[in-house]
Amino acid sequence: MKAAVLTSSDAIPQCEDFEEPAASEGRQLMTLIAAGIHPVARAIATGAHYGSNGRWPLIPGIDAVARTADGTLVYTGWTEHPFGTLAEVMSTPMGTPLPDGADPVEVAGGMNPGLSSWLPLVSRKASGPLGVVLVLGATGVAGNIAVQNALALGANHVIAVGRNPKALESLAGDNRTLVGLSTDQDADVAAIADAIAQYRPSTVLDFVWGKPAEAVFDALTRSGLDEDDSSIAYVEIGESAGATAAIPATLLRSTAITVSGSGAGSSDIAKILQQIPVFMQRIASGEVVVPIVTYPLRDVAAAWQDTTSGRRVVVTP
Repeated sequence: MKAAVLTSSDAIPQCEDFEEPAASEGRQLMTLIAAGIHPVARAIATGAHYGSNGRWPLIPGIDAVARTADGTLVYTGWTEHPFGTLAEVMSTPMGTPLPDGADPVEVAGGMNPGLSSWLPLVSRKASGPLGVVLVLGATGVAGNIAVQNALALGANHVIAVGRNPKALESLAGDNRTLVGLSTDQDADVAAIADAIAQYRPSTVLDFVWGKPAEAVFDALTRSGLDEDDSSIAYVEIGESAGATAAIPATLLRSTAITVSGSGAGSSDIAKILQQIPVFMQRIASGEVVVPIVTYPLRDVAAAWQDTTSGRRVVVTP
């Protein structure tokens, strides 16, 4: 079969012949319809993610829309090394049928970035109203969808924080505060503090970590000895701005805040599977809009190098 083949951590995948995966107990063969090149797919393939085993060659890709043997279009994933979803054929243990009217390309491009915020927001809402949601990294694809998801799930207000001025402006609308980040840490802390002085968040979705996260921590830190009547859930999802961030001890003692992560390993797989058809329906209905660019599998090298901000790259046969 033809597949995107990555031979080392710093190589560029090439469309080459690769052995076809075998069907096995609990797995079935499917053919590619569309697969997204998500940041997490890149990180796993290149060894930069905790889910990587650091062995090459391999086929990148973590999820896809594929066609089963009986012709059904399904959203699928969970291939086994060295196989991924950027291939003509994949062997997977699951497949959720696409709803009527769903565009396979939009599903392939939107499910991974969309679920990254949908899952923690649904979990948070189970314990009460969302209130105010702060999205750190709102100008990326996942952050943009997070703003849409928060409002759809009933957030009273969303504070969208991002570095790309044009992309940030596109998020303007009712019940939203836009905060642009700069290269000045003190200025960033002040801008975020001004926003949360009006709308103190109950949930923070962080797609970037690093220094921007530290700016949010500083802005959230309270002074005084009175009891904090808020309850902030800080959810770390991505690390595009840095793998580490310093959490001030004062923040943890002065503020009613819980810091946790959301990702493969820390998320309940059963809950993920439960929400997959729910979120696919949102894409099918047009409630979620995902900017996408497509490349054929034969041009996967160009697709891999297309890192244009604000859109998701999707590979088709």
